[in-house]
Amino acid sequence: MKTVRSKRTLGAVTPEDFVKLEQLRRMQAIALWLLVAMAVVFAVSFGLQGRFVWAGYVRAASEGGMVGAIADWFAVTALFRRPLGLPIPHTNLIAGKKDEIGEGLGSFIEENFLADEVVHERLSTISGARISGTWLQEPVNAKKVTGFAAQAGIAGLTVLSDADVQDLLESLIREHVIDPPWSSTIGRVTEQLLEAGHHHALIDIVADHAEQWLVTHPESFNALVSSRMPSWVPSIANRFIDDRAHKEVVKFVRAVRDNEQHPFREAANRFLHDLTHDLQSKPQLQEQVEQFKEEIFDSPRIRTIVESTWNSARASLTAMLEDEHSELRARMTRAVTDFGRRLLDDPTLQYKIDVWVMTAVEHLVHTYRHDLAQVVTETVYRWDASEAAEKIELQVGKDLQFIRINGTVVGSIAGVTIYTIATLIHTLVG
Repeated sequence: MKTVRSKRTLGAVTPEDFVKLEQLRRMQAIALWLLVAMAVVFAVSFGLQGRFVWAGYVRAASEGGMVGAIADWFAVTALFRRPLGLPIPHTNLIAGKKDEIGEGLGSFIEENFLADEVVHERLSTISGARISGTWLQEPVNAKKVTGFAAQAGIAGLTVLSDADVQDLLESLIREHVIDPPWSSTIGRVTEQLLEAGHHHALIDIVADHAEQWLVTHPESFNALVSSRMPSWVPSIANRFIDDRAHKEVVKFVRAVRDNEQHPFREAANRFLHDLTHDLQSKPQLQEQVEQFKEEIFDSPRIRTIVESTWNSARASLTAMLEDEHSELRARMTRAVTDFGRRLLDDPTLQYKIDVWVMTAVEHLVHTYRHDLAQVVTETVYRWDASEAAEKIELQVGKDLQFIRINGTVVGSIAGVTIYTIATLIHTLVG
């Protein structure tokens, strides 16, 4: 449905448009009153030219001014509409030639603004990396970038469907964690740890904590030993056995902790080496590990783990992104500032980024130059013919009114000049 607009507003919608419309109307009024003034002067001088010589010159000047004003009014008006509504040929040019204007404008932009040499010359004179580095180093700008990234992150978290994310995480965990065989991987990793000697530190930690627990909780250990004794053993014997066993166990744990050559360490070392070999070579043990894995990570349990992990991660991440003073946003701001500083201090990085941007932009412009120009052409195609004429008149109409004013002045000069020359010739001949 065609939008109905008042011809008096020329489609003005923004405050800037109405300012231009007011300036256009003011210049139109000046040109019109100048024409009216010429007509009044002509009428008066025409009546006086038989009595006063100078009146003839004034009449000629005013007559030429009227002719010039009317001719230029016709020329200016013919660009945008039909003068006086008359179907005069070659008028209403912009509306009639709208599509041709769009094609010409698109072609002009393609050949003059998007040409390869123009784009290359322009890009080679600026360093986007240096400009970006200077801009990013300002704390206010770095916070703006962080804020924009935070809002984008929040929007992404809001738009994402929980079910879709959970399905994706579940499929990824199953594909990359659950489905691949564990036994061989565990065997290889354990073998590497053993070769690096990391199991000694683990034995030290276990022995140290075991000693601390035994010393701190002797009653728990004694109760464990007593529970294994027959009921007919006297209580005094139980206490003796408990104390003796506790002392021997503490002594054993301390010996394991303090003696790197303790037989237990050697036995543990042999056991771990045998276990790593069996995990990589014995099918029965491998099958047991895989069954144990499946029992732990059955499908409902994976879904619960994924759901809990995603909900916690999303809630925490959203809260940190929303809080302007959170540690995450502070780190993001520092990272942006540091990146800006590096852009300024590292010429090699500047050069790489500038070359990359130049290459990418030149490739995009070269590849899609016609498509970019076609956007202008198609936009003009979609305009209503009268709307296009109004848009252009609103933008340039004020300046075109000077043509009418200049036509009035030039016409006056031409009129009085022609009259003077003709009078002079007539006088000389006569």
